[in-house]
Order: sequence, then structure tokens, then C-alpha cells
Amino acid sequence: MADFFNGFWHYYIAVITILSILGCGILLWSQSKHRVRLDADGRPEPTTGHVWDEDLTELNTPMPRWWMIMFYLTIVFGLAYLALYPGLGSYAGRLGWNASGAYQAELRQARADFGPLFAKYAGQDLKAVAADPQARAIGERLFLTYCAQCHGSDARGNKGFPNLSDGDWLHGGEPSVIKASIMKGRVGAMPPMGAALGSDKDVESVAHYVRNLSGLTADPLKVAFGKPKFAACVACHGAQGQGNPMLGAPNLADKVWLYGGSADTVMETIRKGRTNTMPAFGEFLGEEKVHVLAAYVWSLSNGAAIRTAAK
Repeated sequence: MADFFNGFWHYYIAVITILSILGCGILLWSQSKHRVRLDADGRPEPTTGHVWDEDLTELNTPMPRWWMIMFYLTIVFGLAYLALYPGLGSYAGRLGWNASGAYQAELRQARADFGPLFAKYAGQDLKAVAADPQARAIGERLFLTYCAQCHGSDARGNKGFPNLSDGDWLHGGEPSVIKASIMKGRVGAMPPMGAALGSDKDVESVAHYVRNLSGLTADPLKVAFGKPKFAACVACHGAQGQGNPMLGAPNLADKVWLYGGSADTVMETIRKGRTNTMPAFGEFLGEEKVHVLAAYVWSLSNGAAIRTAAK
């Protein structure tokens, strides 16, 4: 890949681009001349002499003048554009415009326009921000832009992506914890436990025991065999399977499943483990925007508390 950053490519691109544009102009000029073709008797012929399918004849008709003018104008425009804007290798153009600079200018303008609004909310408690209708509307737009791709526009998630509208939280549902998750991201990893448990029958027994913890249908005999084997999972999920928010270990005793609660899915999770990542948005969005976004996310599962605070 380093070869593509060699200075040769700057000249290669510039020369090819300019020659292509000039070649179009030369081709247009060469074809704009009306050449008279004479027949055997010296009289002008209206055709080029090209015949296809016995009777399909090409007429010797010059291109319309307006069409040629338009073509010449596009060539002039192309040359003027390349003189003013980047397009010839590393040449930056007379105006010095670049996409990165334009993006930074838009960011500066956005900070000037909306910075005071976000700054106002940054000094407020997250629950107070969540109770503000305007702040929730801003947070919703941030959510739809940056979070809906994984969690869905209704925040109900999908397989492997948590539902943010219920009261179940892997790391805790306090506003400050939600903000920390958005700022710094999260990495959820369950190691594969198939080898630690032993045989596939042991994995199946533990899966039935786990399903039994949440009240799902399970084979009683397999539950009995799986209970002592579940000791390998206690360090993260606890003796009763109720999880550990400090580790992000899910509660196995409720009916909330990130990947699904069928016996086959639970067995697959135990056997192969799971790894999932929530990206960090702190550096990308900035703390003030994350503050409003976190308040909106908290509001999704705390509607009653917001209505009480708004009274």
C-alpha cells in the first residue's frame, strides 16, 4: 500500500486527467467538420459510405451546433473546476477547498448555533434533563442518528442488541451508569464453557437448569443434573443466577434474553460463548451531547418517574 503514496501517482493522475479532457476536445473538433464525399461521377454524396444489413446507410450529417457548444462548455468547466478545486493528484486547487475543511467549518458553525443549548443541559441533573420535553426531543434525534442502527428506532433492540425500553440493565439502569456506557462503551464477553463443563450432555443439562431458573419449560431430570454443573457459572452469574451488574453478567432468573431463550440457543451460548461490543461515543459526540442522549435513553424505561418529576 505504501507504493500508492509515492509522489509519482500525483503526476500520473494529473497527466491522465488533463490529457483525457483535452482528448475529448480534440475528438470533438475533429468530428465537427463536414466532409463532402464524392461518388464515382464526382458528385457529392449525402452518406459516409457505411452500409449495414444491406440497406441501413449512415448519413454524412454534422453534429448539431448547440450540442457541440454544450460539449465545449463542459470541457471549459472541467478545466476551470480542476484549477480551483482538488482533483489533480495532490494539487489542492487555487481556492484551497477540501472536504475535511468543509466538515470542520460545519462543525464550528453547529457548535456556535447549538453549543449554548447543550451547555444549558450539561449543568442539569440527568433526571431533570429527561423531564424537559425539548431535551427529550433533541435526545430522540441523537438516538435515531447514532443508536437506532443497533437498538432499533423504537429502542426495543434485536437479537444481540439490548432492549433499552424495559427495566432490565446488564450494568445497571441509573442515569450516570447509562451515560458512562455511552461515553466509554461496553464490551460484553462470555467465555466458551463447553470444555469446562465436559460433554454435550453436561452442556444440555446446564441449559435446562438455566431455563428452569427463569420459569421456562425444562426437563426435571436434566435440571437436577445441571444444578451442580452450574457451579462453573456462579463466579459471574451468582449462585441463584441473578447476575452481576459490576461484571455485566446477565440475570438468568428473569425472562429477558439477549440472544434468545430456546434450549438450542442457550446450549450454543454455553458451548461457544458470546462477545458483543458497544462502541464509545464520548470522543465522537462530546460529553454535552452524550448527557442529553443518556437522559433520553433513561427516559425510555422510566416514564412514570418523568411524569412525576414534571408535575
